[in-house]
Amino acid sequence: MNMNTDLSYQACIEACQACAVACAHCASSCLKEDDVKMMADCIATDLDCAELCHLAVSYMARDAAKVREVCRLCAEVCDACGAECGKHEHQHCQECAEACRRCAEACREVAA
Repeated sequence: MNMNTDLSYQACIEACQACAVACAHCASSCLKEDDVKMMADCIATDLDCAELCHLAVSYMARDAAKVREVCRLCAEVCDACGAECGKHEHQHCQECAEACRRCAEACREVAA
């Protein structure tokens, strides 16, 4: 990445990007499970989390005025997504839950 992004955001940007990818993969994988209806909350939180992670990356890349507030909200949504995915034993859910935990931690550091 060769942007003039504030280096203090770099770890969080990477965590948010990884989380967004993990959430998209998890949602897609959940749609392929036998009992998709049982995975509805997981899919919904994955999609919300991925979208907010993308928004947080955009705010950090621009060093936008409300970056701390967006990262604080992103941490909350990542916590919720990680908790939901953590309820399921599927590998994609467990990997997503871990990515969400890392992202939430990184976002809380930016929000502080």
